Amino acid sequence: MHPIMLDVAGYELTAEDKEILAHPLTGGVILFARNYHDPQQLGALTQAMRDAAGKPLLIATDHEGGRVQRFRDGFYPLPAMAQLAYTSHPQDAAQYAGEIIAFECFAHGVDLALAPVLDINGVSQVIMDRAFARSVDGVIEQAQAFIKGMKTIGMASTGKHFPGHGSVEADSHIAQPIDVRAFSDIEKQDMHIFSNIIERVGLDSIMPAHVVYPEVDQYPAGFSRVWLQDILRAKLGFKGVIFSDDLGMQAAQVAGDMAQRVLTALEAGCDMALVCNDRQGAIQALDNVPYDAHTSQDYSDKPQYLIRSVYARLDVHQTRYENAKRALSKLLPPVFASDSSPSELP
Repeated sequence: MHPIMLDVAGYELTAEDKEILAHPLTGGVILFARNYHDPQQLGALTQAMRDAAGKPLLIATDHEGGRVQRFRDGFYPLPAMAQLAYTSHPQDAAQYAGEIIAFECFAHGVDLALAPVLDINGVSQVIMDRAFARSVDGVIEQAQAFIKGMKTIGMASTGKHFPGHGSVEADSHIAQPIDVRAFSDIEKQDMHIFSNIIERVGLDSIMPAHVVYPEVDQYPAGFSRVWLQDILRAKLGFKGVIFSDDLGMQAAQVAGDMAQRVLTALEAGCDMALVCNDRQGAIQALDNVPYDAHTSQDYSDKPQYLIRSVYARLDVHQTRYENAKRALSKLLPPVFASDSSPSELP
């Protein structure tokens, strides 16, 4: 019913932030490193955002570990997920990572970590060690354990970037990646990871890639009814939430101005559209995407069911969280300490 997820300026809310959060189209916020100073400040910020919104608000961040970890000081220094494969018990390590991420995000009012990455570590310039492994089976095994860890704490999983971003080189933040393979090749390689996880473990939400697969459809997957409705919903039977990837990225500009991008993503099958790092674009979307008593009923209410931090029983999971930190620290060699530089990549 409130189909746009956007961002806020800094550590505290500005008057403009509060106005935007109260807008009826705003249903979520995604946080970045610029929004984090320390744990106490983060908790105060997430509560202030919920108060300003005056309605259910889904709060998310990209908290994968390694270079994509928005909150650092005061949070466990997670390695990139690829590094877990070098431990003596990779799947245990992945489960511990899922538990740690979920607990720490919940403890500070963040509902979603927008993880795991289900891409393979292939040729992509933007995926690399964000992926669990180079092989399909390796990603599946590690991702299943990671999702189990998240679910143990109660956090919803978000698989990205459907149907797979790892086999195309270009970075969709700054270019338009095109994957020229036949659907049959994509289906048995990258997409097999998603279909397997959906069937065997379950995914609560999925984020499609801003990649064009011309043998399947002329539009990027996040703007494609073929990918989102015919393949993801109908063929794979996915019933969870579909988030667009950031509509401020270069590869999303094919759909027009920001309001057109939001509408195109929603019409293609996304339940919530992300508008990041573009305040003027966010305002333009809020001013031009229709919202009234009639149109509001056309927007999905699925994302609000992922708001779980406010209901989390952290006291029940405190011991498990502490044990997970100790166990993961023992499994990780010192060389794999989280030494990757921070990144704002979603």
